[in-house]
Amino acid sequence: MRTEALEYLACPKCRASLDLGQGAVSDADGHILTGDLVCRIRACRYPIERGVPALYQPDVQPLHSETASRFDAQWNHWRSLHDYYERQFLEWVAPLQPADFAGRTVIEGGCGKGRHSAIVGGFGPRALVSLDLGESAYVAFENTRHLRNVHVVMGDLATPPVGRVFDIGFSVGVLHHLPDPAAGFLSLASRVREGGRMVVWVYGQENNEWITRFVDPVRKTLTSKLPPPALRAASAVPAAALWAAIRGVYRGATDGLRSQLPYADYFASLHEFPFHEIHNIVFDQLVTPVAHYLPEAEVRRWFNGGFRDVAIRWKGRYSWTGVGTVSSTPRSS
Repeated sequence: MRTEALEYLACPKCRASLDLGQGAVSDADGHILTGDLVCRIRACRYPIERGVPALYQPDVQPLHSETASRFDAQWNHWRSLHDYYERQFLEWVAPLQPADFAGRTVIEGGCGKGRHSAIVGGFGPRALVSLDLGESAYVAFENTRHLRNVHVVMGDLATPPVGRVFDIGFSVGVLHHLPDPAAGFLSLASRVREGGRMVVWVYGQENNEWITRFVDPVRKTLTSKLPPPALRAASAVPAAALWAAIRGVYRGATDGLRSQLPYADYFASLHEFPFHEIHNIVFDQLVTPVAHYLPEAEVRRWFNGGFRDVAIRWKGRYSWTGVGTVSSTPRSS
């Protein structure tokens, strides 16, 4: 982390500002690699390790940590960033465009390995605070340490360790992995100032009923409990079948036939992905202990109080993007 991050961070316990403790060690680029942060009110102390401050309370719900640690295995295995991630990200957060982030203060709820952090950081925000509970935050730090405006923080999305100082809050592919997605949304939104914008992308229930009926029971009882190396090996088989379908059936289908195929737009958009990225997607579906598939009505409810100019979009007929402007203080979790 850099000292500039202190402008945005807060104690997760009492919401007070934080100061850098004595004995901190920095590198030549100004990153504080080790040390601690101290709360100004109660002197709560939080360690900084490998460039990332750990700002969460000891009583973090175990399921939050379990989910984060399961994804750590995935994100630490596939660390590379690719150009097509930017196009995919902008499709998920539309109508927001790169210019909407320029010069703004932004908070990201759930950064994983930092691929979206690197993309948004490149759009020129004044500052981006990227939050994640798992050790993937260390990977995100390495992937964004060249960007002076990106600050990676290890913390719980249920109690974001930041003030209400942000112009934009976004969460892509994360809220549906929380035990209570609505609470996570409201908690993140409570850190966006009035007139700021919230944008989220989540799995949809509509058109995904077969997953909740057939895949979810297997994931809950078996695959989410497998050691990551074993699951990675096992997931290669369905990933190979999916990759073949994308490269063959979906890519070669006529417009008329493609419109009749499930996930037509989504799979067609993946035809340039190498096999390891398809493997990544399948692993993602099977690794987590929690995955909610949310109906449109629920996503709309999130934006019912404290928002205006709300737009809910059925992205690819399998997921929901929600965008709204904060008009009053959203109810926090």
